[in-house]
Amino acid sequence: MSLTTVFRRASSRVATLAFRSVRSPVTVRSAASQRLILGSRRASVISFSRFHSTESAVTKTTADENLVSVLESEIDCAVNEEAPDQNVMEEVPEGFPFKIIDTPGERTVLLERTFEDETIQVEVDSSAPYEDDDEEEEQGQAEQNNDEDEEHSVKIRIPMVVSVSKGDGVCLEFGVSAYPDEIVIDSLSIKHPQGSDTDLAYEGPDFDDLDENLQKAFHRFLEIRGIKPSFTDFLADYVANKDSREYLQWLKDVKSFVEK
Repeated sequence: MSLTTVFRRASSRVATLAFRSVRSPVTVRSAASQRLILGSRRASVISFSRFHSTESAVTKTTADENLVSVLESEIDCAVNEEAPDQNVMEEVPEGFPFKIIDTPGERTVLLERTFEDETIQVEVDSSAPYEDDDEEEEQGQAEQNNDEDEEHSVKIRIPMVVSVSKGDGVCLEFGVSAYPDEIVIDSLSIKHPQGSDTDLAYEGPDFDDLDENLQKAFHRFLEIRGIKPSFTDFLADYVANKDSREYLQWLKDVKSFVEK
């Protein structure tokens, strides 16, 4: 082995030892630093998680308390300003032939009666007993009364579904709009007990397209069964009263849920 080769090997070992002696402290310090950084990050995550959880709990409590406060205020307003009339049934007009079936929690009121061999049911929607007059009419009134206080005018309209059935289950179903001065028939169809809502059955022509005499005959048909405009004002008061009762109970139910 030549002297040059020996010298190269010796130099290589010295360089390797020198490299290791220089590298090792750095490596140790680097690992320690990484553990320290990771530990700090974990502590930060835990601290932020605890803070976020606490903040969420405080925010939820505050929001719920605020909602309950607003609900209580609305309940007081509903009781004091829109309190249901407990004496509404004392105002039943003379000759009103229907039994009123009012189920709490439902938006409709059901009227029932028998008429000879027929069963008559009237489903009254309590959500819309009034409708706005035409905007043009309101503007015309405003122009004629520039110096007077104007009140927002409304027109009573009660949507109803009138069903007249006989023993075999077949019934005539009228879509009706009841006004204080008239009954308007919007639609007319015949329903069979074996029929399905998905059947594409012929339901007859538009009522307005029927012969005028036939339209009058159907109006008379409903009138003698108790569907009269003279009952509209009473029904409007009744369903408005029901809407107030349902709204008040709804507020109380929501408040009870939030307070749990």
